[in-house]
Amino acid sequence: MAVQSPQGRVYRVSRKHLPGSSAATDGGQCTELAGDQVAQNLKTIALFGGTFNPVHFGHLRMALELKEALGFDEMRLLPSHQPAHRGEPEVSAEDRCAMLALALENCPELVLDDRELKRAGATYTVDTLEELRSELGDDVSISFCMGLDSLLGLPGWHRWEKLVALAHLVVVTRPGWQLPREGEVAELLAQHRGDSSHLASEAAGRILVREQTLLPISATAVRELIRHGRSPRFLLPERVLDYIQTHQLYRS
Repeated sequence: MAVQSPQGRVYRVSRKHLPGSSAATDGGQCTELAGDQVAQNLKTIALFGGTFNPVHFGHLRMALELKEALGFDEMRLLPSHQPAHRGEPEVSAEDRCAMLALALENCPELVLDDRELKRAGATYTVDTLEELRSELGDDVSISFCMGLDSLLGLPGWHRWEKLVALAHLVVVTRPGWQLPREGEVAELLAQHRGDSSHLASEAAGRILVREQTLLPISATAVRELIRHGRSPRFLLPERVLDYIQTHQLYRS
């Protein structure tokens, strides 16, 4: 991995280089790079999590725009089993995963990652990131994508202080939204704020805030339409709607 010193020199670190790692003190070697070597990038993987209850075009469009705008090598959609910060979804994890798989069938740019559905109990993002980091190693950049509302509620998450040591946080805000100026989240932003260039040059440790116009679609609104006998057509993929109708989901 390439890192830049305060004097502007760029070095490659031969061992672990995640924030908080012991590479700096356990014998890891640093080699100064020539200018034409600095451009070498890490593989970049982004995670876009949610209950997807059900998946709709707002989810899909946001994930696709993030992948293209930030140049991620992979964008993985990560359905949660039982979110710790909200009630258990009324539709099973299997149904939500099946709908997401149908939505992604003809979209090679987006990939389904069902690892959270295989764990029992509440879903914690930090556990997922630890598992993925262990699987991929330290020479892959991981980014976890979230909305501004999730960022503002971050201090209530399980072991939230560990998140930026494991991944970058990509925060999507609507035009005109304001970031906090004080408190724990403001301090976190001040310490870790980065830009898109860091996503391919560092494995973790940055917070990137990206303003993006979002489609005004919500899963809650889709469920309410179905519950009241109205059609959610054109708010979600046709095959997802067919699945909902076939299995009579969200009617009660």
